[in-house]
Amino acid sequence: MSRASSIAYPNIALVKYWGKRDEALILPAAGSLSLTVDDLATTTAVEVTDRPGEDIFILNGRAASASATERTSAFLDVIRQQVGDDRAAVVDSTNAGPTGAGMASSASGFAALASAAASAYGLSLDQPALSRLARRGSGSACRSVIGGLAVWHAGDELESFAEPVPGPDLRLVPVIVSGRPKAVSSRRAMRLSRDTSPFYPAWVSSTEETLRQMIAACAAGDIERIGQLTESHALRMHAVIASSTPPVRYLSPASLTVLDAVQELRADGLAAWATADAGPNVCVLTTPGDAGQVAQAMAGLAVSDPAEGAPGPLRILGPGPGAHLIPDPVELTRGAS
Repeated sequence: MSRASSIAYPNIALVKYWGKRDEALILPAAGSLSLTVDDLATTTAVEVTDRPGEDIFILNGRAASASATERTSAFLDVIRQQVGDDRAAVVDSTNAGPTGAGMASSASGFAALASAAASAYGLSLDQPALSRLARRGSGSACRSVIGGLAVWHAGDELESFAEPVPGPDLRLVPVIVSGRPKAVSSRRAMRLSRDTSPFYPAWVSSTEETLRQMIAACAAGDIERIGQLTESHALRMHAVIASSTPPVRYLSPASLTVLDAVQELRADGLAAWATADAGPNVCVLTTPGDAGQVAQAMAGLAVSDPAEGAPGPLRILGPGPGAHLIPDPVELTRGAS
């Protein structure tokens, strides 16, 4: 048996990925850009067994659902086919943030899985190749392979990967209004948008233009322009999602309360712009200098789900590292025995 452990962090898209042009290879309809953060990580251990058979997937200390295990096995099959190894694996993964609630848990999850599984199966990959591999599990996972700001190129199978881009020092304040899994998965909602929204073609073309503008704004260190592009693109994505048939609405009344509060912060002179992935939770993009005031203002909002109890202290997220291997506690114990 061989084991490896890895850690990866979620990324929050400033230019959103929404929609695939190839479902099997997970090639996006347009490029995107994100910030990998330094908290809410996923830690994953992969142990390759001595036999073929069914994989076992443990998520947050419990046996994962059949659909999650099937998705994990399908991803492991990509690696097994590359190395010619049909042995099953035991995957043990823990999310520090909410799972399936629009806080990029699948991005950190599959980035950590790609890193750990590649090592456990003896597959040596450079960063672009690891990003391409992570993409096969979850599109946005290719960006969590990269630390800090990352651009995911639409490209073809070999050209569709993420790489670092230069930019200013940014902060994000996540406002978790609900930790519950969303009723409609991102994958399903993406298909609905692509197949039924009359606005989808314009979404794709405008996203490519927004990406060009965002890369230029990052290179120039123009934080105000970065914020403007981030907020408007998030709202466009949610408008496209809501225009699908049947409509999907991820933003809740609590989400809208946060969006309104962010506008008020800007009116008061603070650097604050809102963004939300496919879920109700909102992240506030800001600067290191204004992050404390933004977090304090967001903590004063009564927006958490009452059924989940009072929220904890708000985090201030900075740029985080890309997916990487970590010492495996089981292997360390074996080595000491």
